[in-house]
Amino acid sequence: MKRTTILWITALLLGWCFDLLFWKQTPGINFSLFVLLCLAGGLLVLRRNGLRPAGKSLLLLIPILFFALVTTIRQEPLTLALSFVLTLGLMGLLAASYLGGRWPSYALTDYVVQCVRLAGSLIARPLIFLYGNRKAAIPVGQDDPAVVAAHPGRKRFWAILRGALIAIPILAVFAALLNSADLVFAQRLHDFTGLFRLENLPQYLFRLCYILAAAYGLAGVFLHAAQKSTDEKLFSQKPLVPQFLGFTEAAVVLGAVVVLFALFVGIQFQYFFGGGANIGLQGFSYSDYARRGFGELVAVGCCSLLLFLGLSAIVKRQTNVQRRAFSGLGIGMVALVGVMLVSAFQRLQLYEAAYGFSRLRMYTDIFMIWLGVLLAAVVLLEVLRRERLFPLAALLATIGFAATLALVNVDASIVRENVARAPQGKGLDVAYLATLSNDSVPVLAAAYEFKVLPGLTRDAVGAILVCRLHNGSQPAPGDWRSFNLSAWWADGAVAGLRNRLDLYQVTQDQGVLKILTPGSIYYECQ
Repeated sequence: MKRTTILWITALLLGWCFDLLFWKQTPGINFSLFVLLCLAGGLLVLRRNGLRPAGKSLLLLIPILFFALVTTIRQEPLTLALSFVLTLGLMGLLAASYLGGRWPSYALTDYVVQCVRLAGSLIARPLIFLYGNRKAAIPVGQDDPAVVAAHPGRKRFWAILRGALIAIPILAVFAALLNSADLVFAQRLHDFTGLFRLENLPQYLFRLCYILAAAYGLAGVFLHAAQKSTDEKLFSQKPLVPQFLGFTEAAVVLGAVVVLFALFVGIQFQYFFGGGANIGLQGFSYSDYARRGFGELVAVGCCSLLLFLGLSAIVKRQTNVQRRAFSGLGIGMVALVGVMLVSAFQRLQLYEAAYGFSRLRMYTDIFMIWLGVLLAAVVLLEVLRRERLFPLAALLATIGFAATLALVNVDASIVRENVARAPQGKGLDVAYLATLSNDSVPVLAAAYEFKVLPGLTRDAVGAILVCRLHNGSQPAPGDWRSFNLSAWWADGAVAGLRNRLDLYQVTQDQGVLKILTPGSIYYECQ
């Protein structure tokens, strides 16, 4: 019973912390703190019950803590979204494999089943646990008052309740006297009693409901980790779909795709990697070549991956010759896809050199690299006959992609690259760069103070900062719970520049903000 009490007290405290950290607050350091509290609370409860995590399960703490920290130091939208999703998803994976630690061996079926089981535990397991404990605590035939009174915990609870009822009127009298004796105390007492005003009752009831809901769900997660995470039997030990497609049919499909890809690479090889010099050979403009192609080639890479995985799951390979032939065709297809991905990467770089960097282009750059790594991993697993580990490879590639976004600092990199190319006569898109997150502001401030930067480029950078200030993009002082390092760094970077930025003139014409630089150049600011 004592351990059960610890479980519910921990869950209720975490539910209250959820309300304290997130009520009317935007995500910031509060999310990282809540993740730490949940991990610490869960580990404490489980260890007090003699349940220690498997070694491999503890490895999940590394990416969980990393992505939880990212939510406090970045504000770029995709980086934040992936960090939130991966933090919560990996915490769920930790709960699902806490005792067994076999998550690296999960196949796709195991992930689906574990997700469903964890969702079921969130809903039903606390009720099952409560009902089971109630039956164990009061045996049949012993629920009479004498037996109930024999439980010291219940006697203590009723004693505390009686003491509280006696204390309330006494406290009311003394509080009234002290209220008249001191004005400061009277003000504090008035503020305290304001919490219990009737008009605040709906808010308090709503907050109480979601505190209890959060506590209930967390208790379900802890109980799932304690009772259902042993991984004694993986659900994917038998194939979900039996291999039914003949080797000949699969070889024809893969062979035809390999031939098509080889023809595509062969026909275009002369200008695949020729850079800007060979773009006009076939009568296409620079814009047509640079703009088109990389999206379609990335799609080809994704579809090739799905095709190979699908065939690998359903094709019968009964002899070593058939296995080697299938693997060889797969390697050939992936090698040709790799060539096309390199071409797509080169096309995207040409596009960026001509038209500048944006979030979508940066995402695509990083995604293509990790897609190539995943394709290579899939072929290696096929050769080693470890196809069931593909979900692990996909999970690691996803973690790698999200971690790369965080480490590269997408918005700061966009500003850095675009400012570097501006002195070459390629200008800055002031309106677009002003829409980037606070991650970009320290780089903008550093560029504005860079003495070697040409005057017109510096004026354009200043226009971006002024645009952000007048659009309310700069962080406003807020509650500590919403604290974000990116916003804090941005505020500090701009603080020393405000006097110089006051030299810019800001006007508004038909809802469009216009900024006149000290060099007498107008920039529109959306």
